[in-house]
Amino acid sequence: MKVLILRPQPGADQTAARARALGLEPLVSPLFAVRPLVWTPPDPAAFDAVLLTSANAPRHGGGAMTPFLGLLCYAVGESTAEAARAAGFTGLRAGPSDGAALIALAAADGMTSAVHFCGREHVALRHPAVTVTAIAVYAADPIARLPEGTGEALVLLHSPRAAALFARLAGGQRETIRIAAISPQTADAAGEGWASVDVAAEPRDHALLALAAKLCQS
Repeated sequence: MKVLILRPQPGADQTAARARALGLEPLVSPLFAVRPLVWTPPDPAAFDAVLLTSANAPRHGGGAMTPFLGLLCYAVGESTAEAARAAGFTGLRAGPSDGAALIALAAADGMTSAVHFCGREHVALRHPAVTVTAIAVYAADPIARLPEGTGEALVLLHSPRAAALFARLAGGQRETIRIAAISPQTADAAGEGWASVDVAAEPRDHALLALAAKLCQS
């Protein structure tokens, strides 16, 4: 069974490799093209932690991120933690499911001021015990149309933003398209009218692919 992978690179190729290992046929066609932004770093002494909710931030942050490498770094998931490690962060904590859980973990560890390196479009992180400064270091620009053969594959949606864009681009094709979403929030962002919508057991790529394999077998 074909699965359509819409997440940005290099994550798309990583998902494709996992899909092949499960006997699936991946079709890679990212909905977004990721590029670095020019940004001005604040004083790292003003923070006691770094928050990363996407692997794209450490990948595209560039040399301006160097002064922050000594801070404790909280990263959503192992993939983001791996990208942070490759960028030079040493004090790493891989947090659970999403940004809200991540900042709660930082607060529980006693962090009071954090810098959130993020995308141009992002979800603001808030916690009563932590002051968060968000700095956009990359942008994810959307494509203009869906790839050919969309209706012939199970569509994998990795984020609410991707789901919302996919829904806009799909138009009247919805009733022929099957969706596997990484989280309930992603499924909600896709809206209604699809041939089917299923949600992964946990918001992780491996769980989404396990769901895809199960759906394709059935």
